[in-house]
Amino acid sequence: MPLYDARVPESPAQVRPQHSPLRIAVIAGEASGDTLGAAFMAAVRQRHPDAEFLGVAGPRMQAAGCQPLAAAEELAVMGLFEVLGHLPRLWLLRRRLVRELLAWQPHVFVGIDAPSFNIGVAQQLKSRGVRTVQYVSPQLWAWRQGRVRHMHRACDQVLCLLPFEPAFYAGHGVEAAFVGHPLADQIPLDPQRDSARRELGVTADARVVALLPGSRRGEVQRLAPAMLGAARLLAQREPGLQFLAPMASAAARAEFEGAGVMPPNLRLLDGQARLALQSADAALVASGTATLEALLCKCPMVVAYRFSVFTAWIARVLRLFRLPWFSLPNLLAGEGLVPEFYQEAVQPEALADALWATLRPGAPHDQLLARFTDIHRTLRVGGAERAAEAVLQRIGS
Repeated sequence: MPLYDARVPESPAQVRPQHSPLRIAVIAGEASGDTLGAAFMAAVRQRHPDAEFLGVAGPRMQAAGCQPLAAAEELAVMGLFEVLGHLPRLWLLRRRLVRELLAWQPHVFVGIDAPSFNIGVAQQLKSRGVRTVQYVSPQLWAWRQGRVRHMHRACDQVLCLLPFEPAFYAGHGVEAAFVGHPLADQIPLDPQRDSARRELGVTADARVVALLPGSRRGEVQRLAPAMLGAARLLAQREPGLQFLAPMASAAARAEFEGAGVMPPNLRLLDGQARLALQSADAALVASGTATLEALLCKCPMVVAYRFSVFTAWIARVLRLFRLPWFSLPNLLAGEGLVPEFYQEAVQPEALADALWATLRPGAPHDQLLARFTDIHRTLRVGGAERAAEAVLQRIGS
């Protein structure tokens, strides 16, 4: 039996029953969006226990009660040109979602991350009278700033996770608000290292490096060979060194296992990235949300990122990237707090040297961890609750 009348109304607000339960359409992309979405749903339900959610959801959001029209992993495509092969599938998916969400008659649409997909959906829904919110700003302030025009047309409001983002939008006439980052609320200021190690079966005196090659298959393909090479070099320098590699999915695990010779003392984990970061003395991390999680877990890190060769070339020719850093810890600090390696610089020897410098006795960990803690406090403002409050205010609930 269908969840809703498949006929699309002219305006959802005109035909929705006046006292119907709160309906929120959501589309979340990838594991990070799924985590944010689940926390947002829980915060909404604290005020509206009967709220209903429908859209694109990962396992956390589905467990929280979101009825899925598609899985979040279907949106996990990266790069300017890597997406081209997926365009027909994504176009058909977006067309279907717009039709089914309009038929469901939501009070509001919340796009969670995945801006390349969500902004197009939001624009179509907004033109049909649905209020629209983008939760997680795309990094327009860093590259391809011209996209802010699409945000203005598509979104009634942007909810920003980073404190410097609303000022950028204010300069372009887009309503935006800093709501904080839910991860900063979920992760304690004290990293709980001893309990994390006990849970993973790591001894208190072990020296541990975490390897986080990303959640997308393309990321893992490009980064895993260099990460594994760096781990093998480190194992030669310190034979007792242990490695933890949390895998975001079965597909990511398969890519990682096929990427090269495994170093000794390596354990692959199914998920459990946070425990791995809390347990580790240092981490080698793909740029993205995982770098923020490493910061919040107070884990010193080296950050790496690679696009495809063609995407990187276009980005350089068109000067699409406008900032001196690309990792979240450095952007939030406004300085080169952690080592970054981009594109051709992502080589096993360079990564191993940077990690070794981080691991060596006498490295300035206290100063680094104090900066991590300061940033943690800045972001720890009740992110999920603030996001829920903003969305509910948007619909006058």
